[in-house]
This record gives sequence, structure tokens and C-alpha cells, in this order.
Amino acid sequence: MVLNLISIVIELQDMCGEVDTVGENQEAIGQAVKVYKALGEPTRLKIALLLAKESNLCFTAVGERLESVAGSTLSHHLKQLTDSGLIDSRKNGSFIHYNVNREVAEKFAPFLLA
Repeated sequence: MVLNLISIVIELQDMCGEVDTVGENQEAIGQAVKVYKALGEPTRLKIALLLAKESNLCFTAVGERLESVAGSTLSHHLKQLTDSGLIDSRKNGSFIHYNVNREVAEKFAPFLLA
């Protein structure tokens, strides 16, 4: 666990630059915090892993695959992931389809795409 945390810190430093130039990379740091905060909740991590494997899933399909998550809770989790930029949503008629934002995932959570 400690080694994983250390490797994440090293990756963040590589992505965001050295500590003395943090001001210049505030946007990247803010994005990283949002992504890691969103993935810090087990259900949201499961959703992100699911969407990385199966793209274009609608709300109902995500809910069916997770089984034990109430609709209102699922909606909240999907909003948190969307707000972090880790997943994208696309409206198709009365359905909203969700996908992992591959660019964000490659930068901040490459393990999702492995």
C-alpha cells in the first residue's frame, strides 16, 4: 500500500512538475485531486473499471452490472466521476451513455486501461 502511494506521488510530480513550480501547474494538480478523490470511493472505482472495459453503457446497464447500488446512489457516483473528468457522458434520445475519458485515464489513472 505504501509503495503504491509513493509511486502515485512520483507520478504526480512527473505530471505536474517540481514543487517550486506548482503555481504554473495548478490546473493539472486540481484535475489530479478530483480524479483521485473520485476513485477513492470503492463503488466509483468499480464503475470506472467497468466503463474502461465496456464503453457506451447507459445508466441502467451500469446499475444492472453493479447490482447492489440504488439508483439515486449510482446517479451521485456517476456525477462525481463526470465532474472529475474521468468519464464522459453522451445523451442519446432519453438515454445517457457513459465512457471513460481515455486521455484523462492515461494521464492520472493508467491502471484503469490495463
